[in-house]
Amino acid sequence: MIGSYLKTSRRSLVRNKLFSFINIFGLAVSMSVGLLVIAFVSDLRSYDDFHEKKDRTYRVITTYQTPEQPSMDLASTSVKVGKKIREAVTGVEDVAILRNGFGGDATVGETNVPLDGLWADASFFKVFTFPLLEGDPATALKEPYSLVLTEKTAKKLFGDVDPLGKSVRMDTLTYKVTGLLKDVPKLSHLQFEALASFSTTDAQFARKDPNFYNWDNIWQNYVYLVLPKNGDPQVVQTTLDKLNKQENTQLASKKISISASLQPLKTIALGRRMDNPIGPTMTPIVVWVLSGLAFVIILSACFNYTNLSIARSLRRSREVGIRKIIGALKSHVLGQFMAESVIISLLALVFSFALFLFLRTEFLSLSPFIERVVSLQLSVQLIFYFIGLATLVGLAAGFLPALFLARINPVQVLKDVSGLKLFRHITMRKVLIVMQYTFSLIFIATTLISYKQYRGFLTLDLGFKTENILNIRLQGNKGDVLAKELAEIPTVREMSKSMMITSLGSIHGTSMKYKNPQDSAMVWLNLVDEHYLPVHQHKMVAGTNFTLRPKKGEESEIIVNEQVLKRFSIARRNPLKALGEQVVVDKKNLTIVGVLKDFHYGTVEKKIEPVMFRYSADEPGGFLNVKISATDLPATMERIETAWQKVDKVHPLDAKFYDDQIEEAYSQFSVMIKVIGFITFLAICIASLGLFGMVVFTTETRLKEISIRKVLGASERSLVYQLSKGFLALLVVATLVALPATYFFFDGVVLTNFAYHQPIGLGELLTSVLIIMLLAFVLIGSQTLKAARKNPANVLKSE
Repeated sequence: MIGSYLKTSRRSLVRNKLFSFINIFGLAVSMSVGLLVIAFVSDLRSYDDFHEKKDRTYRVITTYQTPEQPSMDLASTSVKVGKKIREAVTGVEDVAILRNGFGGDATVGETNVPLDGLWADASFFKVFTFPLLEGDPATALKEPYSLVLTEKTAKKLFGDVDPLGKSVRMDTLTYKVTGLLKDVPKLSHLQFEALASFSTTDAQFARKDPNFYNWDNIWQNYVYLVLPKNGDPQVVQTTLDKLNKQENTQLASKKISISASLQPLKTIALGRRMDNPIGPTMTPIVVWVLSGLAFVIILSACFNYTNLSIARSLRRSREVGIRKIIGALKSHVLGQFMAESVIISLLALVFSFALFLFLRTEFLSLSPFIERVVSLQLSVQLIFYFIGLATLVGLAAGFLPALFLARINPVQVLKDVSGLKLFRHITMRKVLIVMQYTFSLIFIATTLISYKQYRGFLTLDLGFKTENILNIRLQGNKGDVLAKELAEIPTVREMSKSMMITSLGSIHGTSMKYKNPQDSAMVWLNLVDEHYLPVHQHKMVAGTNFTLRPKKGEESEIIVNEQVLKRFSIARRNPLKALGEQVVVDKKNLTIVGVLKDFHYGTVEKKIEPVMFRYSADEPGGFLNVKISATDLPATMERIETAWQKVDKVHPLDAKFYDDQIEEAYSQFSVMIKVIGFITFLAICIASLGLFGMVVFTTETRLKEISIRKVLGASERSLVYQLSKGFLALLVVATLVALPATYFFFDGVVLTNFAYHQPIGLGELLTSVLIIMLLAFVLIGSQTLKAARKNPANVLKSE
């Protein structure tokens, strides 16, 4: 029986080459996207799988809340949480405490290598399964100034020499290598080149910072715990809730609330986005959107198969009738056509796999973030997933046609079942065509609207200028020394120094008070020098730039934006009268000497918030902002590279133009547009293939009608109209469904998350209709015109 199914399916494929091509090509293209999504999700779900205790390992996360601001979820927590869990919480097997920020230039003899790592306590290897190639996992991170290196890092520092017991110089400290670690797998949310013993922080931080072990010191520390087998995380959470209540009572005077809770290790990589992440995170909504898009594309290809199969049911009905007359049961007919559908789907899988290999490279190159997060490497499990997808698609695509054909009555074997009514006057084929083109219109409109929003973000007035400003990361070097070298370059016009680069998404803030000591608010901050505001052309509403260049510890001036005046009602929000008023920041009384016009400190989709600029007598920190002439940029960059080499021979120059950094900050939108645009292209191709197949079949079955009409005097134009009006009416219905749905979805759901966005215009919506209509006219017109031009004598001679 199976052999009969295969033989019949092969003959049907060969006999109907055009329809077979449309089905196989459509399914192949759509499934390639499905394969990509499966590989992507498989990688995300495989994060941290190599840890032996992964199913009972949890991270302690923090919810931080103040009266003025909504709650903020942090992946980080306090060291005190870890110590309290270790001391007071029963039912916990092990606790590991980590801290980020370990790193710098590692020196061994004449070798100098930049190093990035974590502080980790002695329980690290009890919680996580990172295999040590050398050293004792129980003691490797126990003593202060102990250092564990990965294979790759050890190779850079020591070459082929055994690093165990050797010394590594980090700034002014000397560490002893106590362990050699196998390189960290890519699918690990913890990524590091080295681990330093957490006990070292007692000497480096705790003795200098009295707040180091406070409950509210939550910004750089991470705590993980392992439950015993069959342990109940709810029991631990109940104890944590009690600790939260006790500690928050002591924080009442600060008007902040800090609550610790548990997050399973396996939900970190594919879970909700939190501030202060220690590894990559992909929110489930992204996966759902990608999966939804892939599902729609595969569904569209399945519609093609269903449409064409039902349309050709008249030709297959005789075959079914004969089979039933000679004894075939309904289940046999159903099995035959389902098998045929699965065979076509498996054939399509071969082509879709080749497309997947191509798309994989393109997908990974969309964004450095994606390339860093996933690898999309093939595995045996993944191959089985692919085969499973192809089988499911084949069964889904073939179910309705198989069901229709299996229900054919041999007595009515000549009946055309393609007109099976779902509702009165609505056929299955019409519903599927409308759905296909509705999806296509939604995709096109979504792409156009998203692109308009993206361009709007890039061109929105930030409140300051970024043209031709090159931001150079100082990497520990003195800004004044580098500035002196760059001043020799004729095309360098101005320079300033800043702690951070604003409008890219990074934020740094501190508490500010005005006259009421009980009223404080978080105000975003940047430390700058006196050249920063002129270089970036910030607009001063009142006052002046910094008038003093204070010595260390003698800071007295501050510049704020209009939102600060609004938040504290300073001088009744009058910028001129606000000059000379004092605010308290970090226990310092600072005088307002300038008020800036509001500008975007964070990314432009967020509301403008209170911001302050403070003058730093020390190096402001991170960046030298260099404004250069637009002429001969390659030569200028070459001279800047030479100047950098004079200052720093170890670190490569890290310099980016401000405009490029802004574009990178919105790369997620760029990636989204590219993905949706690609899906749109596929949806149009698949829908158009289906429409083409339906038009070809319809014109073939109506050739005699066309010939008779022509003999009776119908013109080619009227024949084209007569044959195409039904399809065009379906496109109009799709338009009436798709455009309002797209508009209300963006206006009522998507764009409500963006404080500053472009309005949705008729242009984007009508352009999508124009594109679809144009394609439909070409497809329908070409085939119907071809049929209308046939000689009636040749068509009717057999009648």
